[in-house]
Amino acid sequence: MFKITVRGKGNPEVGKSIDDLAREGAREMIVKALEVEVEEYLSRLKEERDEHGHALVTGNGDGKERTVLIGCGAVKIRAPRVDDRRPGKQFRSLVLPPYMRKSPNVTEVLPLLYLKGVSTGNFGEALAALFGEGAKGLSPSVISRLKKVWEADYEAFRKRDLSGKNYVYVWADGVHVSIRLGEENLCLLVILGVTTEGDKEVIAIADGYRESTESWASVLRDLKRRGMKAPILAVGDGALGFWAAVRNVWPKTKEQRCWVHKIANVLDKLPKRLQPPAKGLLHEIMNAPDRETFSKGMKVFEAEYQAKYPKATECLLKDRTTLATFYDFPAEHWKHLRTTNPIESPFATVKLRTRTTKGAGSRTAGLMMAFKLMESAEKRWQKIRGAELAAEVWRGANFVDGVQIRCEERIAA
Repeated sequence: MFKITVRGKGNPEVGKSIDDLAREGAREMIVKALEVEVEEYLSRLKEERDEHGHALVTGNGDGKERTVLIGCGAVKIRAPRVDDRRPGKQFRSLVLPPYMRKSPNVTEVLPLLYLKGVSTGNFGEALAALFGEGAKGLSPSVISRLKKVWEADYEAFRKRDLSGKNYVYVWADGVHVSIRLGEENLCLLVILGVTTEGDKEVIAIADGYRESTESWASVLRDLKRRGMKAPILAVGDGALGFWAAVRNVWPKTKEQRCWVHKIANVLDKLPKRLQPPAKGLLHEIMNAPDRETFSKGMKVFEAEYQAKYPKATECLLKDRTTLATFYDFPAEHWKHLRTTNPIESPFATVKLRTRTTKGAGSRTAGLMMAFKLMESAEKRWQKIRGAELAAEVWRGANFVDGVQIRCEERIAA
């Protein structure tokens, strides 16, 4: 079974995003499959000529836009047309048959299609379930070429120029994926960022090892080589090899530890009967309105648990500085900066989708799946709160307890 382990809780609204993501993903896949199907048909029959040497089978533009009803809504599709002048012959799409307006069994199959669309061996099966038994007639060459389109998209993504981008914040996390065909499990090293306009974007998805400094350093060096400037702040779990790497590649980038990971790690070192009150106290500390209240909360926790549970307090206090870095940034951004939730929420969607699949057949398929899912998810992401302040942070504005300190105030101080 294809399994993705994502720490922390998923977005409670994830059900809604699955429908949106499925609808967009289905439309993109159908359009691409139609294009590849027609291209292969024309290529196979290009030598068919009449007595004057004219091609008998040619492309003929696109047909009228058709609305196809699927389980999560309606998608508009304009299918390419083929002019086949051979006697008794006519092109008939196996992907989207003529007059088809409603897809059978799509509610159960859409996640399957979206995931298995990157796996050559399973693509025909998924299309057959979605479009009927006739889709099994799709040739292996069509399936293989469609997969190559996705691989080309990923290659273009990981080689794109980043010199024109300024990322104010980045989140980093490692997501483990099981590989079905007996290979070593895949760990996806994922980096998301926030631009000066306040938009969230996928920066990198790579194969590596979560705790490996060299794996993360390789990713960061590549980003730097392609022109990416050092972000102002990075957010991630303390166990990542990312931190040693970022200090080497971007030494001026500030560090913020993920509170969700930290709370889970601290509670793991306490008896179950003490976990509810401890969790409540930790949430109070995390949501403290200023550094002073934050520090007082840390002292309360230490006084409460140090004597009997020193490992729990040590786990918390060793990162007390990097758990509070967010106070140096706009208060509007705090909810985004305390955790790696921007990464965990999209991958919670991936986790839900994989329950109906048998898993990625290879590391490459796993990478393609993650990339295409994140690419589609990105289209639905909203700007961060206080998006206009992202540019201020990039320009070097100073914030104390979330409030911007103006020049005259700094001089007076």
